[in-house]
Amino acid sequence: MKKVVLYAVSCLLITSLVAQETPEPPKKEKKKKEPINLAGRANDHFMLQLGYTGWSGKPDTISTSGWSKAFNVYFMFDFPFKTNPKLSMAFGPGISSDHIKFSKTYVGIKETTPTLQFRNVADTNHFNKVKLNTTYLEAPIEFRYTANPENSDKSFKWAIGVKVGTMIDAHTRNKDLKDKNGNTINNYKLKESSKRYFNSTRLSGMARIGIGHFSLFGSYQITSLFKEGVAAEIRPWSIGLTLSGL
Repeated sequence: MKKVVLYAVSCLLITSLVAQETPEPPKKEKKKKEPINLAGRANDHFMLQLGYTGWSGKPDTISTSGWSKAFNVYFMFDFPFKTNPKLSMAFGPGISSDHIKFSKTYVGIKETTPTLQFRNVADTNHFNKVKLNTTYLEAPIEFRYTANPENSDKSFKWAIGVKVGTMIDAHTRNKDLKDKNGNTINNYKLKESSKRYFNSTRLSGMARIGIGHFSLFGSYQITSLFKEGVAAEIRPWSIGLTLSGL
């Protein structure tokens, strides 16, 4: 019996000594994520857009032609998300304008008729160049993604959003009066201004995708261009190139 007790005590002592001498493996320290430094990055504050614009819902009786331009300028304030700096919200003021060109068409924005006249004047005296310009003061709001927010000048990026605008000008510009055979009658310009037939407020959806300072943009007007009942339900759209920076 004494031998058994002695053997048991010896085993306990040996086990205790081994446990004390065997060091515990060192705990791995968790690597702390270094904060992303956004100081001095280009936040796409300034955006300049140039593109082509068209009319969705335009009836066949309205004859447009040539390169109709869209020209927009915005100054945006960008606010990155604290939880994910790759994402941000941006908003700010801007000016947008559409320049729609017509072929042998009279656009009667100064008429007093109940409906807006788009009259084919190919068989009579007409202006060689006719253009309808609309200009809006706008407030765009964008949800943005930047793959590399520390170096957005060379990073892939995209944005989606909406813009609300109020019309500040609508006018036609007519140039060079000609007869039905194309002979010049008089070289002069006629400008006529009126917002009577137009919706003064517009809402548009927009999107951009690109790399660095350059991106492709697209926009579509959700509200109708003209007031109800005065013309067809036309919704302008545009696509083009955006130059951004600052």
